[in-house]
Parts: sequence; structure tokens; C-alpha cells
Amino acid sequence: MNRKLFKSVIAAAAVAMICACGDDASSDNATDPSSLVDPDTSVVDNPYSSGGVTDPSNPGNTQDPGNTQNPTSSAGTNPDNPQNPNDPTSSADGTNPTDPTSSAGTEPVTSSSSVNTDPELDENGFPTIESYGPPPAEYTKDISASAPRGWNTRYWDACKPHCSWLRESENDKTRADITSNETYLATYGTARNCNIHDVEVPTFTLGNVSKSWFGYEGTNSACTKVKEAGVFTCTDMAPIAVNDTLAYAYVAGTADSRCGKCYHLQYDGHFKDEFEQNPPKATHKALMGKHLVVMASNIGGDVAGGNEKLPAGQFDLMVPGGGVGAFDALSIQVNKGADFNWGAGFGGFLTECQKGDNCGTEGSLECYQTCVKNMCDAAFGDAGLPNLLRGCHWFADWYMAADNPTYYIEEVECPQYLIDHYSSRINSTNETNIKKLEDWSTVKEGDVLDTLHCWKAGEAPEENGWQNPSAGCDVQ
Repeated sequence: MNRKLFKSVIAAAAVAMICACGDDASSDNATDPSSLVDPDTSVVDNPYSSGGVTDPSNPGNTQDPGNTQNPTSSAGTNPDNPQNPNDPTSSADGTNPTDPTSSAGTEPVTSSSSVNTDPELDENGFPTIESYGPPPAEYTKDISASAPRGWNTRYWDACKPHCSWLRESENDKTRADITSNETYLATYGTARNCNIHDVEVPTFTLGNVSKSWFGYEGTNSACTKVKEAGVFTCTDMAPIAVNDTLAYAYVAGTADSRCGKCYHLQYDGHFKDEFEQNPPKATHKALMGKHLVVMASNIGGDVAGGNEKLPAGQFDLMVPGGGVGAFDALSIQVNKGADFNWGAGFGGFLTECQKGDNCGTEGSLECYQTCVKNMCDAAFGDAGLPNLLRGCHWFADWYMAADNPTYYIEEVECPQYLIDHYSSRINSTNETNIKKLEDWSTVKEGDVLDTLHCWKAGEAPEENGWQNPSAGCDVQ
């Protein structure tokens, strides 16, 4: 059996998807800081930290480099492949993902964006941003009177997103519940990932099926030793402007965040570490009043929770040029090597531009914008990955090169644009029997991916009146 890797038009079909992106903006959770982040998270925040990247041995590792999943095994690992440990990032937040009254429940919710049933498609096979129609008014309403405040950091390490991995156990409340296809789709399944050519590839495949084991394994991240053979963040998850005052983006949230939830951020003209002798800069003032709707596609144990001043805590904004962090798959994907000037590992191009031989810490808006865009052009101008260049320029032109700005925040229904670019188009069910590959760099657009007919122990098809009691496949 084969499955074709293709460019699909999802705009019309996605309306019927079972989904629950979050509570209505008017609900109690929308203004309750404890519903957004864990205020007791004890993380020391570096003002230039990328937030979503840590050492693989750290339980808060955003990239989940060694994660594998086995939904049928109580141990959660493949006994024939002990080198594949579970993803260490799981954290229990005490909520029930199958409870339809919870923010990650299974009750169907229609997306808040308009859907064009005959959209114009971009080069990636997605509807253009204009095809989604005008955004709802809730994305740009003033929430400053009631909403809690939080702050952004930034990063782009290009690793496989945390939300691309399958849930490792029932204690993992961050990622999609694979108990059934309904619960899998309720939070939009797994987040898309791409190979080094920016071609979408599976987020998980069948593992090494043996007589005693049947299960699924996440495709390996490029941030592990597999590097070029592994998978990366798809570049079209870079931020995009809807208009001059509204944009969409993806973020890494705290360890208690949920994959697939969306939030409306309204920037307030301030920044995290300001005080009387360190007032807001021109960049923060220029960003004031703009609105950003974000979707959680990563979870980071070192993304900080709230404090008395900023109870909503931190979101680590995914933006090309925002810092490659601790792992750096970006230099592999762009093929410029680790010696290329990617700016500060935590803070990226803007932090480099804040050095005294560039704009300094008290530079003008125009200096920061020009400096950042020059670094964007040097990094991505000839990379053949136009979304990275677009997203990098977005940071300078729309986001005003603002460093760790603060905002008011409320939970909202997800825009269809973010849903479409988030949900795997290949692993569209909780059981997708694609054959495992060791090297995903060989997959090109339009290639056919092999699938296997396999069964769990005791579920083999009868043959001449006898049923094989072991797990297995027709063809290995």
C-alpha cells in the first residue's frame, strides 16, 4: 500500500474538523492568569533568552530529540530498540483533555476565521492569507482593561516542534491525546514538520514492529545526531502579517501550556525588564497597540511562568533570526554552518545589533530595523527558503524589532490560517501506518510514501482457520 505526499487544499475541509482551540474570549479563563500559565514555575528568565531551548538531558527540552511513542505498550518503549527513550518534556497540569468542558476538550468548535471554498493557493499548497477573509473583531479588540500581562522572548532553532511528537503517556497533558481519532483531532493532531528541503514529512510512523511490540515512533529531529536526515520546523510557520496592526505567529509556551491553543496578544508599549532608569525604547513604543494572535506549537520547561508584575508569564515567539538556542538545526537547514553569524544564540540578530559597534542599547528604531534586515538578507537571502526571509523581515518591519515586549493576553479561538499550517496533512489520523525511514532528506515533493499492513498481538487476520497470536506485518 502507498500513501501519496501531496499539496492538499484544507481550507474547506478544515471547517468540519473536530477541534477545541480554547475557551471563548469572554469566559473566566480568558482573564484568569492561572488559566494561561503556571505562576509558580520557578524559572530564572534571561531577558535575551530564547526560552524554548534547553539541554536534551533537561526535562524541559523543547525539541524532544529522543522521543518515541508506543500507544499499546505499558512501558511506552520498544523493547527491540532500547536506544529510543521517551520524550522527557512531559508535564502534568491536572486537566482532563477528554473533558469537553475543558479548554482542550473534544467538543467541535468552528474556526473563527472565514473560509474561502475556492481559495487561491500559495507555493506551499495553502490558501493565501487573503483567502481567509477578514479576521474577526475579537482579534483586535481592546483588552487592556481586564486581561493579565505577559511578555515575549524569541527564537528559531528549526528543530522538530514539541507538538509534532505524539503524547508519550496519559500523564502528558501538553500534546494530542491519541486514545481515539476524535481526541487526536480535538487539539488539531500533531504539528507539521518538514525535511531539510522544507517538504512536509510524517510526524510519526510505524515503529520497528516485532512479535511482541506494535506502536508508533516520532520522526527524528534534526537537532539530534541524525542532523540532515532528520526533520525540522516547517518554514511557513514563520510569522505573517494580516495587516498593519494584526499578525499571526507560533510560540513556545510554559511546561503547563497545551499544544494547539491560541491567544490574542495586545502590545502595551513596555518591556519586561524596564525600570525608571531603563524606560521603554522607541521599538516598544512603535509596537504599542498592535495585535498578535499566536498558537502554541512548542512547549519549553524553561519558558517562565508569571510573576506579580506580569502574571501571564512568557511566550517564546518563533521568528527566524530570533536565536538558534542550544541546538541549532537552522545552520544545517540553511547550509551555512555554525560559523556563520547567527547573532546571539539567545536573542539572535537583534541582540547582535544591540552591541556597541552596531546600534548600541539606545539605538534608534531605524537603526535596529536596518541592522536586523541586513542580517536577515545575509542569512536567508540566498537560502532558497523564502519564508525564513519573510519572517525575519517581519520582525523588523511589523514587530518593530522590539526586545522582550509586554502585552495583554486572552485566550481565543484559533484562526484557520494557524490551524492549517499547524495540523499534519500526512498524519491526519491517530493511526497512520507509514513505513519508517532513517533518512527523510530523500523525500521530494510529490513522492509516494510506503505504508505497511500491520497488526497488534491477537489481531492478525485469520489464515486457513489459524490466527497468528503475535504482532506483525504482511511485509517488513
